Amino acid sequence: MSEDIQNLKPFDPFGDASKDEGLGITGQESLIHIRIQQRNGRKTLTTVQGLSTVYDLKKIVKACKKEFACNGTVVDHPEYGEVIQMQGDQRNHVRDFLKSMGLAKEDQIKVHGF
Repeated sequence: MSEDIQNLKPFDPFGDASKDEGLGITGQESLIHIRIQQRNGRKTLTTVQGLSTVYDLKKIVKACKKEFACNGTVVDHPEYGEVIQMQGDQRNHVRDFLKSMGLAKEDQIKVHGF
């Protein structure tokens, strides 16, 4: 009878602590890639790939758009999942923004481009 009741099982509060939830603060983190793509002429796109799914990417884009005075969106990429796209060369701005907001550490961020 007691094996049918889920609440009576022992609870380990640190049982999930070894799992990487992608918060960027714990053990093994995944890399965040910031890339630049040439559009046409002098126009460029900055893409941010590898942010944790724990964060609401639309809210991050909204804050970035306001901070950097550029347009941006979240695109569902078939290979990389959800990717943030912003107009212009925002690589250094995005890196500084992610570090200042505590979303990533310096060693997690990889900046690609020219």
